[in-house]
Amino acid sequence: MRAYERLCAARAKGRPTAASYISALFTDFFELHGDRLYSDDHAILAGIARLDGQPVTVIAIEKGADTKEKVDRNFGSVHPEGYRKALRLMRQAEKFGRPVICLVDTSGAYCGIGAEERGQGSAIAQNLLELSSLKTPCISILIGEGGSGGALALAVCDEVWMLENAVYSVISPEGAASIIWKDASKVQEACEALKITAEDLLEMGVIERVFAEPKPGEDFAPVYAELKQALKERLAHYGSLDAQQLLDHRYEKFRKIGRPKQ
Repeated sequence: MRAYERLCAARAKGRPTAASYISALFTDFFELHGDRLYSDDHAILAGIARLDGQPVTVIAIEKGADTKEKVDRNFGSVHPEGYRKALRLMRQAEKFGRPVICLVDTSGAYCGIGAEERGQGSAIAQNLLELSSLKTPCISILIGEGGSGGALALAVCDEVWMLENAVYSVISPEGAASIIWKDASKVQEACEALKITAEDLLEMGVIERVFAEPKPGEDFAPVYAELKQALKERLAHYGSLDAQQLLDHRYEKFRKIGRPKQ
């Protein structure tokens, strides 16, 4: 499947959203609200839950399943208060020794005037800083779109995984086409040039694992089961490390991106 086809699949109507993953992977999910500074952002669906009995913190970007919910969730475009809510939960997870699991599905952070006035860039940067030094295990899973800093704000983790048809990019293909070719219709060429697919990113060492998806219309249950088992195994591994070992591993993971392979 070509890169543009992956992009279309990532955006496809009926694709499971973060709420579906939370229901399938966790029990006893209890949602937490607000950033304690301004307001709540419904694009971030976050709280505490159990993964086969283990307490975890779940932070997800939720696009919404139907039109009404998509509007309420701002189509998964997060405001600064959403990122600050995520930041609050990250710090809470570290305090109580809970692993953090992030589910990412966004075309990008919201770029409206109000969001900029409330410090969108600062909110994203603060999350990058906090995740890089978080003294508890964290894993990020890209389940649909992973657009620019809006996705990266929940992806500076010990491991980053992608669904087979998810995409991850510094800019939307439409935006890249408009800048590079001055022609938004060149989106297919932009998809190939940006290396947005899970296959490309695994090859470049940006992500650690890719999970195969069923054909359209088939049951997602096997994907959920595989993800759940993988999370249990990897969290057990990272839970065996002390705080300094965990931070050293995370630092080296990102430092080696772009280095020539030996």
